[in-house]
Parts: sequence; C-alpha cells; structure tokens
Amino acid sequence: MSTADPRTDDVWLVVPLFNEGAVIGDVVREARRTFPNVVVVDDGSSDQGAAEAEAAGAVVVRHPVNLGQGAALQTGFEYARSVPSMQWVVTFDSDGQHQVADVLEMLEQARTEDLQVVFGSRFLDDRTTPSFLKKLVLRMAVGYTNMTTGTRLTDAHNGLRVMRRDVVERLDITQNRMAHASELVEQIGAMKVRYGESPVHILYTDYSRSKGQSLWNSVNILVELILR
Repeated sequence: MSTADPRTDDVWLVVPLFNEGAVIGDVVREARRTFPNVVVVDDGSSDQGAAEAEAAGAVVVRHPVNLGQGAALQTGFEYARSVPSMQWVVTFDSDGQHQVADVLEMLEQARTEDLQVVFGSRFLDDRTTPSFLKKLVLRMAVGYTNMTTGTRLTDAHNGLRVMRRDVVERLDITQNRMAHASELVEQIGAMKVRYGESPVHILYTDYSRSKGQSLWNSVNILVELILR
C-alpha cells in the first residue's frame, strides 16, 4: 500500500519494462511507497515481469512485441496524458538503478525554480562510478547531443527525468532504440522550455550491467546518434 505524500499524487512514473521479472516487483513496490501512480510498459517481455509489476500495484500496458525503449516511453507518455490529474511525468528505469530520493529532489527543484524539465545527471557529483571508458563515451555522446540540439547538459543519456504536463503533451518519440534519448532532448530543446539538471545516483550493480549497462551499450548509443 502506498503512503504517498500529497505532493506526489499528481506524478506518474513511466517505467519501460523488458524481461526484468527478477527485480521489477521490488522496483515498483519501493517506488509506490512514495509515488502511488506507476505505469509499467511491458515491451514484449517473455518472462513474468508484467505480472510481477501488476501484483506490486502498477498499471501495466503491454506491447505484443518488443519495439524498444523509445516506443515504450512514448506509450507511457500517452497513458499518462490520458489521466486528467497528471501534472508531472518521471521516466524511471525498471532494473533498480534509479533512486526515489533523487526523484523527490528533482521535483522539488522543478517546483521551486519553476522549471518544466529537470534532467538527472551522473556527472554533477561523485556518487555514480561508471568506468573510465564508459564515462568517456558518454561524455562524447553529451558533446554531440549538445551540438545538435541547442541544449547544454552534462548527461544527455540518463534515463531519470522529470517533465511537466505541458512538455509531455508535446513529445512524440519516434526513435525506438537508444537514440530516443537524444530525440527527446532535441524535442525539448526545440520547445524552448525552462530546464535544469540535478545530481543523481545511478546504482550500477552486477545485475544492471548484465542487462545492458556495459561499455558496448554506451558505444551503441554513440553510433545510433551519428547514424540516426
């Protein structure tokens, strides 16, 4: 059962899910202690993750086949937009990397500074410890994204973001795979909205690394940026 602060009842967490049945139940339960509204988009999983998420209290929307994280986020945005009381959307990973405490700080920053978007950044403090090579590749991706989107960010490919309803209503993500993060930044940059960054702690575990947080995943991001 959720014991959410009233300040979080207009917030929806959008969680893309693909074969994370081992952890998604715990992720949803932990999130719903603070945020009662969680929509999990099951992107064609072959395990029991969707059932685990539903049992933990999430709304579950299903893709019959795997379309990619960008497509899952867009489906989640569309669901959240259908809820009249929604004022904020948070993009939140399904593998246990993201911290609820960081989301609370990002929301507070957005409300206090009247920001429409707050991006989480791994590079504003020293809590997150990616490898040197991974950090280098991500820095290159940030440089490319800043050049091509008109934004100035320190971490363009962090999946933890807070966005106000007026921004979410205008998003239309068409890049289904890794390049969706840059497309999202590009669309936000084109909107000329008020945005900021907040330091966040991304918890790299053996499990999350095994599910796609490797150096090669970062290289794939960079390649997709250039080829998209």
